[in-house]
Amino acid sequence: MQFKNPELLYALFLLVIPILIHLFQLRRFQKVEFTNVKFLKSVKLQTRKSSQLKKWITLLTRMLLLTCIIFAFAQPFIPNTEDFNQSQKTVIYLDNSFSMEAKGNNGTLLNEAIQDIINTVPEDENISLFTNNATYKTTTVKSLKNDLIQLTHSPTQLNYEAAYLKGKQLFSNRGAATQNLVLVSDFQQTDKLLNFEVDSTVQLKLVQPKSTLISNISIDSTYISNITAETIELKVKLSNETAPIDNVTISLFNDDVLLTKSAVDIDKDAEATFTVPNNKVINGKLMIADAGLQYDNTFFFNINAKPKIKVLAINEAADDSFLNRIYTDDEFDYKSYKWNALNFNLIPDQNLIVLNELTTISNALKTALIAFKADGGKQLIIPSDGINLESYNQTLKSLEIHDFENENSNEKRITNINYNHPLLTNAFYSKVSNFQYPKVKKSYRFSSNSNNVLSYEDGSPFLVGNRDTYVFSSALNSDNSNFKNSQLIIPVLYNLGLQSLKLSKLYYTIGEPNSVAIQTSIGQDEILTLNSESTSVIPLQQTYSKSVVLDMDDFPDTAGILNVNNKDIFLQNISFNYNRTESNLSYYDLNALADINVESSLATTINNIKSNTTINALWKWFVIFALVFLLIEMLLLKYWE
Repeated sequence: MQFKNPELLYALFLLVIPILIHLFQLRRFQKVEFTNVKFLKSVKLQTRKSSQLKKWITLLTRMLLLTCIIFAFAQPFIPNTEDFNQSQKTVIYLDNSFSMEAKGNNGTLLNEAIQDIINTVPEDENISLFTNNATYKTTTVKSLKNDLIQLTHSPTQLNYEAAYLKGKQLFSNRGAATQNLVLVSDFQQTDKLLNFEVDSTVQLKLVQPKSTLISNISIDSTYISNITAETIELKVKLSNETAPIDNVTISLFNDDVLLTKSAVDIDKDAEATFTVPNNKVINGKLMIADAGLQYDNTFFFNINAKPKIKVLAINEAADDSFLNRIYTDDEFDYKSYKWNALNFNLIPDQNLIVLNELTTISNALKTALIAFKADGGKQLIIPSDGINLESYNQTLKSLEIHDFENENSNEKRITNINYNHPLLTNAFYSKVSNFQYPKVKKSYRFSSNSNNVLSYEDGSPFLVGNRDTYVFSSALNSDNSNFKNSQLIIPVLYNLGLQSLKLSKLYYTIGEPNSVAIQTSIGQDEILTLNSESTSVIPLQQTYSKSVVLDMDDFPDTAGILNVNNKDIFLQNISFNYNRTESNLSYYDLNALADINVESSLATTINNIKSNTTINALWKWFVIFALVFLLIEMLLLKYWE
């Protein structure tokens, strides 16, 4: 037992007062006059022994009464834990990702956790709290209350190891405080094993609220499967986390106008097909009715008027028909000129320039290519069998790409594909192996093997490329190579054509790096803005003579369709959707983690932390004992004759 006010125990010296009173018999006797001697018969004689016993019992009760009063004011207590007198510092990570939209026993899991914080943590107690997109360091619940009530779901989520490290950084190293780090999340299962580095200075507590959600259907993606002159066939992919469900209705809107509905039966996944008019601007919205997570029930996309990509081929080769077959009229504006009949004024207006087997690159063409690259254009260089090596290397160095070394007359096979190169991203459904390897008879060796897209069997590059310029190491004419007949030529050249103009896609995913080229010419002091009904934002942008490239990393954070404007002039729409990874209903089994405290309720965890600093106060008991001894003394004096 310990005391909050131990200095008051000196008052125990006052116990000598009742002792002195009884020792000196400070008591006056009254004379009683009897009118008749007969009344003396009724007086009971007290023996000296009985009188002394009453005095000592009365003395004892008075001393105990005074002792209890003094102890009550000294406030005795018994601590619950050994570290009760250490200060407690608490940091809480509150996962506000979309998976916390799942229903619990009292609303969503996020709202349950917020109410536990508001109702359980003392208003004036200092805590630190952080979410996936906000940090509140050394504050109080009283100050945080409005922010917590208005807290919304975040489109991004910290991984759990990052949340653990960030939580530890929010602790102050001063003092010998007990550091409690509480991670509140549903702990969705990912491909990565859950592991927390042991730290003896931090008491890690995991709170995994349990969801009552047993099913969830999600609209995962949409894509164009077929295009005709009149219609576009749109495929919609759905996924299901539970048992098969029949007759799931999908609604397609253009703005707020319902275009059509479709119904599908879904097991683990399903596809629905919609047909929309071609050459019509559509601000699409797909919706399903699902009682599970709500954020993945709506999917936005838009089909804008699609400009044709301008491709200019400068030829000295006898045949450029393979280019014409790839860059078709439905998507490309393809022009072809002989090198000696070229109008240089055409170059700045193009998106992609192909030098098709020129023997020499003139200084005028080199200068035009450098200016074209600086203005955001892309170029592809196909050398001839016998090039002017000096003119080529001067041009390649100016374009900041590997130059040529000696010519090699040995036949080589093209066997290696760099699937990680940006040119071939998503070009293949799977890695291709044992295909019919194309061959070349003569080729030039590059000064470096880096940035290779396709390589020979000896590891030397067949095609290299950086962001703006791509160069083959050999001529592609039929006498030198059969590459034009290979299945590789279409994804390589077609992707190069598409990437030369970054047309807006059907939709973009929030939280990922997104880059969009807007086909417009703006003045030197003009900027493009992204507008919604409630906000207007100026994104990072690069301005070229015929386009403006918008880079969007941190914005937007809300799914929907945004307008791209140049002041009051509308240019086009861009759609954004939340990442669908939060639709997963699989969770980690935290009980498998060793030496980590796991709870399903944040209120329980907070109360356990509070109990480490609480005590069992005993002063009330001593007040009760004092009253009891006072009552005993009164009864003794009144009834003990």
